[in-house]
Formats: sequence, structure tokens, C-alpha cells
Amino acid sequence: MFNHLLVLDIVGAAVRRIDLDGTVSTVVAETGSAPDGIVSDPAGDRIWWTLMGRPRRGASEADFTERNGGLRSARVDGTDVTTVVADGDITTGKQLAIAGGFLYWCDREGGRVSRSRLDGTDLIDLIVTKRDPATGLVAIEDQCVGIAVDATAGLLYWTQKGPSKGDAGRIFRAGIDIPDGETAESRTDIETLWSGLPEPIDLWIDAASDTLFWTDRGAAPRGNTLNCAQVPEAGTTAPTPTILADDFAEAIGLAVDTDAGIAYVTALDGTVRAVPTRSDAPAERVVASVPGSAFTGIVGIGS
Repeated sequence: MFNHLLVLDIVGAAVRRIDLDGTVSTVVAETGSAPDGIVSDPAGDRIWWTLMGRPRRGASEADFTERNGGLRSARVDGTDVTTVVADGDITTGKQLAIAGGFLYWCDREGGRVSRSRLDGTDLIDLIVTKRDPATGLVAIEDQCVGIAVDATAGLLYWTQKGPSKGDAGRIFRAGIDIPDGETAESRTDIETLWSGLPEPIDLWIDAASDTLFWTDRGAAPRGNTLNCAQVPEAGTTAPTPTILADDFAEAIGLAVDTDAGIAYVTALDGTVRAVPTRSDAPAERVVASVPGSAFTGIVGIGS
């Protein structure tokens, strides 16, 4: 079970510790530009986080098309901050997952799902979506955001959120490894599990129950929600998602404590909410609210 949470504050460019009683402290004061996804090694003493990088200068709104994202690591207490993937080797680092000694992440404006070892070596693209031949950019509907890995089944899942509040979001599944004779650009084992979602963001999979959880920052009533659904078997229709909680202020990060039956959700208004995922779990509550912050990625740290 979790005994505290680590969350990324994109405004303060920091890793914050949030105890379950709501106490907030700073673990890493300088993460780098626009931190987004965070994981921990349950068998070790380190955390890793992705960076979206710096927005393009002169853009009318946040434009992360310049390739200056990266990946950092530190001890759980915030010491020994190191660069794992150099700034510029990722366009826009988004949600991060850890499985079997590898890191997996989505690169939004890069239109990629990538993997490396925990030290950043053996970096490889697993999924590469198409680019507009005229601009060289990845269309917004093909930008990859959230990721979850089921290492036992050899499967990875990711979201492509689509336009803001556009009801064009999708969740995909493919094998962890590229099929023999295929490439990241041309692989044929990609399945679309859900489509027409408001704007799915981060994912979490409970492989023991084949349940997928995700946040959605789209428009109400289906957006700004926490959702779950059973993972469909290959070739079958995915079930209609269940909304576990709603009325978030731009829901982003997600960490599920399966032992406690609680999902922790961050939002861009600087809140962390605890949502029950089963009937015997405690009632929903706001764990912490930090005005002036904007929380993105979250990870639970066990005792």
C-alpha cells in the first residue's frame, strides 16, 4: 500500500511529496522544464520523470513542437539528480511507465512510444505515428500521451487524446516488441480498443484483474473524469467505460493503489483526489490542494 505520493508540479518545475494526511513538501526543487510523467522502481530507491521541454518562443499558446524534452532520475529522497535521456533526444516527454528493467514513455509532439533501459541506454522507438508531409509535424489526433505496460502479457497500451475537448480520443494496444520484419512506423499488430473518447490522458493497468484505468480532461459529462473498463480480448468489442469520478479541473496524472482500492488523480488546479475503486474502500476525498501549482504526473511510494 502507498504511504505517500510524489507528484510533479509543472508550474514550480518540482517534485512534491504529498503525505496521505495532506502534508506537502518539496523533494526535487529543479526538475527541468515542464515535468510530466513520473515512476519509481519498487525494488530500488530511484524515481524517473519525463520533461516536455520548453515551449517554442513566440507561440501564441503552449507549443512544444521544438525537440527539447528529456528524462531525469533521482533517489526517492530527491538527491543524486541525473540526466537519463538528454534534452533534445525527446520532443515532448509525457506519461512514463516502468516494467522489466525498462522505461516506456510517450512523446506527444514526437508521435512516438519509446523505450530504454533504466540508465537511458538501448533507446528505441516502438510506435511511430504518421507525420503531415507538408509540415513535417504529427497531427494532433496522432500525438501519443498516456502509457501503461502489462509485462506479463507482453502488451502495451497508450492514448492519443486528439484535439482539446474534441471527442476524438483513442486508446490503443500493441505488443511490447515490434513484430519480426516490421518497423515502428509500419507494425500491423496495433489495435484500437476505444475511440470517440473526450480526451484520454494517463493510463494505469491492473494486470491481475485486466482492468484499465484512465483520466480524461475533455468536456463534461464524459470528460474531466476518472474511468475504468475491462480490457477486451483480441478481436472482441471493448466494453463501455465506467466513470468512477468526475468534475476534475483538467484531470491528468493517475496512480492506483490496488491493495487499498484507491486511485489518486492529479489535476492542473493543483489538487490530488483519492477515489475509491471498489465498494469497501474509503469515500472519495481531496488529499491536497496547493494553490498556484499545476500537478501532472503522480506515483505512489509504498511502505
